[in-house]
Amino acid sequence: MRSFWRLLTLAAAALGGWAWPAAVPAVEKQAHGVLVRLDAGALRLEVWSDRVVRVTYAQGAEIPAIHSLSVIPAPAAVLFEIQETRAAVDLSTRALRAHVDKSTGLVSFRDLAGRTIFEEKGPRESSAGDSFALAPDEQIYGLGQHQDGYMSYRGTSVHLQQKNMEIGIPMLVSSRGYGMLWDNPAITDIEVGVKGKEGLLRWVSETGKAIDFYFIFGPKSDDAIAGYRKLTGAAPLLGKWAWGFWQCKERYSTEEEMLGIVSRYRENHMPLDGIVQDWQYWKPGGWGSHEFDPTRYPDPKGMVDSIHKMHAHILISVWARFDLDTANGKELEQAGALYPPVIPNVYPKGQGKWYDAFNAEGRRIYWRQIWDRLGTMGMDGWWLDATEPEIGGKWGEYRAFSTAEGPGAAVFNAFPLMTTTGIYQGQRAQSEKKRVIVLTRSAYAGQQRNSAISWSGDIQGNWDVFRKQIPAGLNFSMSGIPYWNTDIGGFFGGNPKDPKYQELFVRWFQFGAFTPMFRVHGTGAGKEFWQFDQPTQKTIAKFERLRYRLMPYIYSVSWQVTNQGSSMLRPLVMDFAGDRTALTIADQYLFGPSLMVNPVTEAGVYSRSVYLPGKAAWYDFWTGKREAGGGPVDAAAPIDSMPLYVPAGSILPLGPDVEYVDQKPADPVELRVYPGADGSFILYEDAGDSYDYEHGAYTTIALRWDDATKTLTIGKRAGAYEGMLRQRTFRVVLVNQQRGGGLDESAGTRSVTYSGEEVRVRPQ
Repeated sequence: MRSFWRLLTLAAAALGGWAWPAAVPAVEKQAHGVLVRLDAGALRLEVWSDRVVRVTYAQGAEIPAIHSLSVIPAPAAVLFEIQETRAAVDLSTRALRAHVDKSTGLVSFRDLAGRTIFEEKGPRESSAGDSFALAPDEQIYGLGQHQDGYMSYRGTSVHLQQKNMEIGIPMLVSSRGYGMLWDNPAITDIEVGVKGKEGLLRWVSETGKAIDFYFIFGPKSDDAIAGYRKLTGAAPLLGKWAWGFWQCKERYSTEEEMLGIVSRYRENHMPLDGIVQDWQYWKPGGWGSHEFDPTRYPDPKGMVDSIHKMHAHILISVWARFDLDTANGKELEQAGALYPPVIPNVYPKGQGKWYDAFNAEGRRIYWRQIWDRLGTMGMDGWWLDATEPEIGGKWGEYRAFSTAEGPGAAVFNAFPLMTTTGIYQGQRAQSEKKRVIVLTRSAYAGQQRNSAISWSGDIQGNWDVFRKQIPAGLNFSMSGIPYWNTDIGGFFGGNPKDPKYQELFVRWFQFGAFTPMFRVHGTGAGKEFWQFDQPTQKTIAKFERLRYRLMPYIYSVSWQVTNQGSSMLRPLVMDFAGDRTALTIADQYLFGPSLMVNPVTEAGVYSRSVYLPGKAAWYDFWTGKREAGGGPVDAAAPIDSMPLYVPAGSILPLGPDVEYVDQKPADPVELRVYPGADGSFILYEDAGDSYDYEHGAYTTIALRWDDATKTLTIGKRAGAYEGMLRQRTFRVVLVNQQRGGGLDESAGTRSVTYSGEEVRVRPQ
């Protein structure tokens, strides 16, 4: 093609006529990168940071305009160099080099030592497909949430199409430490070293204007995910109350029932921070009205106020679906923000339409309707159900719709991003006093910026499904979106009076205590603690108590997620990429930096093999026993417990027993120090709600452990906020088999009165 243009230019010049192609350079340096015109099309490299380069390729001489729904900033002003030879074009930053082979037009990325990290293999498939090389020992993670049981996707294919229980996110992270964001919301398939193509990573989307992806150089997984967050938005802090325990059911049907659930938790002194009002609180035919049925909910605002008086919070189910005769639906229809097809009667009580979340005016109206009807009652958050969207029970139908952003096929997977965007932006504009929380069944790249928590959908309550939840959540986290949970016990099935189900529920509950949102849900029989036998209730209480004692740790880790682009759910590859055994383990993970969680996922099992990665020592959380790293141990797992291990060098803060997160200040705080390596931790605190933290209203206390001198330094407090503890007590314990193990407050602690100045402690 290039030679054709050259001949055409010479001919035109000889005739004294048109000579445009001669004025178009083959290599053109641009403000943020370089444009290379190849025989088959145009290739552009854009520098977004020292470690992030965007690659765009399109057929023809120019790159078309592309509106990204996920990426929000413009390229940063970054120093880079362009070098051109007869064979190649090189773009170099202070951290990496992108190399374009002129003969093939393919791009590779190298570190400063010249080692190839990632490379295109081609062929490029029009404007919607491309192939890349996989190293022999490379593992691939992320790509959303899938119910297939895989931790690494090496040797498999992944289909990205939003539907119940399946979340498609075109972001992957490699065990080699890089990330790749394929910026195309169309339905997409990825082959990851499948049989016959073992060395290839192939992406193919159904449609697209151009091949458009971002290469994000770590060199660690955390760095790659942090780079993704800089492209697509940071995850704001959730309200502290969101980290407590949530009781939920499909469905609580009356105002009296809702209040009775919360009241019974309080009467029994069981920890609880939230309850969820599921769907069909409206009258028949009122889907989308956001109005309570007055016969079942005579005073919904009074119900909300009463829940608040009991120191609990409430989320309410809101759909993007509207029955045809609702005033809200008619308003959206008039604004051109409802999809024209009428939805078949797949749900009870009428037919309806879905709103166009890509329509900016539609999003504004949608939020205002929610706020006017529900927000003014004092609702604390929004459960956005069926955000795939679930249209007619056949998710693929959405391809044929026309949206405000273009054909449905071109934006298919981005609906959940846009509908959560409307809620987040709407509430932020309404008030800064209460942090946004959105619980949503689907997600897309960038959704973390909307304070969104996804759950794994309407899953069955059985051991096989439970087992698959662990890698599903870990890969969701590796997709760059930090907040996720499951319906503890499964959505479908499960009788609390059945001993077999009690065992499954207990094991699931133990796992759920170490997911970002700790929530019981399901259809059929209620799964409140009193529905189970006494031994099960005892274990439920034990793990709820543990969750609440860990609140200083959990809330501080959530600050790392917001402030550093970190991840709370951490597959072992994130911290032990050099340990090959750890790379494909699907049933162990770190919850924050200091707790390795090892769920029991089989019936009748009361011990399990736990692999302790790396070379440093580990400690059994329950007993304080020290174990060597780099091999398996046989861990006890009686029905009332789950193996938990803490790496040497950890500083683990535990707060007092409470029944809701802000029942009393976190005082005293027990600091458990696990010797054997140097360590550090930042204790973060703020008022627990509002966005004042964005303006500096918070405190941090740096904790540092020097293993050689056996000294813990409690650093000078930085910052301030209204209502902070100015003086407090830390109880420091050096963990071993005699002290520092288990849930109860440790014996042998050394008490320290802390007033904000640096203190050094040598625990015995």
